[in-house]
Amino acid sequence: MTPSAGSRLGPYEILSPLGVGGMGEVWKARDTRLERTVAIKVLSPQLSTSEDSRQRFEREARTISQLSHAHICALYDVGSEDGTEYLVMEYLEGETLSDRLARGALPLDQTLRYGSQIADALDKAHRQGIVHRDLKPGNVMLTKSGVKLLDFGLAKVFEPPAPKGSLTALPTKAALTQEGTILGTFQYMAPEQLEGKEADARTDIFALGAVLYEMATGRKAFASSSQASLITAIMSADPAPISSVQPMAPPALDRIVKTCLAKDPEDRWQSAHDVAGQLQGIAETSGTGFAVPAIARKKSREGIAWALAALFLVGMVAALLRRPSAPPSSRAVRFQLPLAGGTGVTSGLVISPDGTRLAFVAPAPGTDAALWLRPLDALEARTISGTEGARMPFWSPDGRALGFFAGGSLKTIDVASGLVRTLSSTAYDPRGGAWGPDGTIVFAPNFQSNLMRVSAGGGAPKPATVLDSAHGEQTHRWPSFLPDGRHFLYYASTGSGQEPGEIFAGCLDGGPPKHLVTSASLGLYAEPGHLLFDTGRNLVAQPFDPKRLEVSGEPVPLAGQISRIIEFSGFRPLSVSGTGVLVYQLGTPSRASRLVWLDRSGKELGTLAEGLYYGPKLSRDGTRLAVTRWDPDTTVGDIWLFDLARGVGSRFTFDPADDSICTWTPDGKRVIFGSSRTGAVNLWQAAADRPGTDEPLHRSPDFEDPDDVSPDGRFVLYETVEKSQNGRVGLFLLPLSGDARPWRFSGSALSEQAGSFSPDGRWLAFASNESGRSEVYVASFPGPGGKWQISINGGGAPSWRGDGRELFFYAADGTLMSSEVAAGASFEAAPAKALFKIGLVLGPDRQYAFSPDGQRVLANVSAGSADAFPAAVVLDWTTALKTGGK
Repeated sequence: MTPSAGSRLGPYEILSPLGVGGMGEVWKARDTRLERTVAIKVLSPQLSTSEDSRQRFEREARTISQLSHAHICALYDVGSEDGTEYLVMEYLEGETLSDRLARGALPLDQTLRYGSQIADALDKAHRQGIVHRDLKPGNVMLTKSGVKLLDFGLAKVFEPPAPKGSLTALPTKAALTQEGTILGTFQYMAPEQLEGKEADARTDIFALGAVLYEMATGRKAFASSSQASLITAIMSADPAPISSVQPMAPPALDRIVKTCLAKDPEDRWQSAHDVAGQLQGIAETSGTGFAVPAIARKKSREGIAWALAALFLVGMVAALLRRPSAPPSSRAVRFQLPLAGGTGVTSGLVISPDGTRLAFVAPAPGTDAALWLRPLDALEARTISGTEGARMPFWSPDGRALGFFAGGSLKTIDVASGLVRTLSSTAYDPRGGAWGPDGTIVFAPNFQSNLMRVSAGGGAPKPATVLDSAHGEQTHRWPSFLPDGRHFLYYASTGSGQEPGEIFAGCLDGGPPKHLVTSASLGLYAEPGHLLFDTGRNLVAQPFDPKRLEVSGEPVPLAGQISRIIEFSGFRPLSVSGTGVLVYQLGTPSRASRLVWLDRSGKELGTLAEGLYYGPKLSRDGTRLAVTRWDPDTTVGDIWLFDLARGVGSRFTFDPADDSICTWTPDGKRVIFGSSRTGAVNLWQAAADRPGTDEPLHRSPDFEDPDDVSPDGRFVLYETVEKSQNGRVGLFLLPLSGDARPWRFSGSALSEQAGSFSPDGRWLAFASNESGRSEVYVASFPGPGGKWQISINGGGAPSWRGDGRELFFYAADGTLMSSEVAAGASFEAAPAKALFKIGLVLGPDRQYAFSPDGQRVLANVSAGSADAFPAAVVLDWTTALKTGGK
């Protein structure tokens, strides 16, 4: 009989399937006699006629029946029903270790705890004369009460060592398998097992070593593309040391695993009890502290004098960091820390919760931006692979992982293993995130939205705050958690998000937010009870009660005006640890970007302008440029026009509101731009040859950003942040004459942005997160029709050559790409080819523009350097309160 939901096996009512294995099926069932949930393992009908399979099934039952241990799955019953053999076992809720390892390495404390529990279970089996012979992650279940060892179907019974004085009369037992037979799973087999020799307890210890290695590193100890080479590796090679893969692992763990994996059984640990004791010893001596990862240091580019000074500084910092309980000095210790060569921090600077490591975003070799890690006691920073295109990082509460945004998605990365996980694909233009102690992440998916919340384990995002439209709120951003893990701070602003804004305290449990202070920046809580924020003139600390959510007293200055990035209103490269380490970036980016001409190989041809620019847009004939230029003092943007023949620019809009993002009509007679003059950012236009002729094109409560105008001049294509859709970014078309009601280009529930019309108006290129990350697509216009994916490894910001025969876009790794296009009655695109890599300021969107012939590109690149904008580090910052920040 084949079980099915609702059927019965004896007194057991079958409920639902749990899994399928090589021997049969496992079902969830209810014991109708004892009213408890059980797991029933059923021998497959096709195997029930096999004597070997029946013997193995019966052997598993006999084996488990001899074992009673907290970390071995218990056997309750055996039975047979209409020729169906079954085992009734303890029902376990959790996941297999193999499923957990699919997400990467385990934290050190879990590796030690689970490893010692597995070793303890093996020790119990070995003392009963049982060798598992198939120990692997798939046979280990992780439950709330710890691990449970499963599947003794390949177990071998041997005679355990007799007590001393009784070695003269060892009985013999018939072997269950003949010498030369290989049983088990190759990647976890000991050499003697592969040779078909007798297995004993030390065979399981080898497998335990392989499992420990995989838990600690996220990688298999032995892996290969073929079975033959895998066997060769197990027989003759050693895996890379754990410390080379997981620098935070203690050396003692390397030694334990290396001994487990010795080729000769005589050289291994001789009992699982010894392994369990060794693992428990590491856990007891390491406590909750973890070593700072060893960083591979490049040869310093500075002179010998700098190296000596740096070594002295590193030694001083390391000494201070190792003395958290030392009495505070009369003055705070301050120093500057160079970050990374290139262009300095672009969108994030965060100190780890324990105050030992600094993570930040900066251009990396071969890409526009990536996460970097800089231990405070190391000479240099290193990039974190897998974080290309990263923005706005934030630490997990335990300091083992980082959250960040890249490719239109919210992601996390385990710092030790490098495992990247995508949590949400709705973060197209984010404004910060925070990771709470219960695993909740609160984040701002774009620049005109409320805050959302999502579990670090995954799931659908849900609203965390609600915009107060009655008071004109347009954006909530820059969240940070308070100590209770339920309340969080956030920055709220009206209009286009210009400074100053307001700092509120919200709650995961709902309820109205509480207003705290007016601020020009995000707010951070700092022990022992202060709110840190920027007044626009100074970084200050004000007494704050996190339980009553109340500020008191007067703000005390800690530092002068710190660096800010104009695009990210309310943002400051500012962070504080729970151990009293304060970090912020120095310098004011008054010359933050350059508009430079490059040829198709990336060679620089000349500089058009320097300043605070954003979103260069060439006229269709390539003779003029429209671009946003920010005032570094007011953070307000205006549109500027450049005559490219003369290389001369002039201001085009003069309203005190924020005017930003612009495009041209095809005839070059009008400029269409976004402006916050009516509160929300809406579409405006003005005659290109007559500054001051500004007039509104459309009014909406949603943010509107112009992308392009159709070649026939009939429609303006723009992006809207749809607040009613939890901040989804959609592409809309507004008729420029007649019925001026806008319509959505796509009915997709996904976010779409950065639209660009082909020169003949038949095709529309745009970026979408349909695949889970930002990719470039082309669709027929106005539709319906086909859709083609152009990029394959991430991409955005598409634009066309003037004749429509080539499509450019910006790849996720910072490469400008080109795809040749054949577009007539149908559309065809050749595989994209790389032109060159370049780091564009503030990300790829709208930061480059090709000349009509496609031979030159005007790029908005950073004009700064990391050395010009170092990080300021303040150790024991609270002592600065006594001296007024000095």
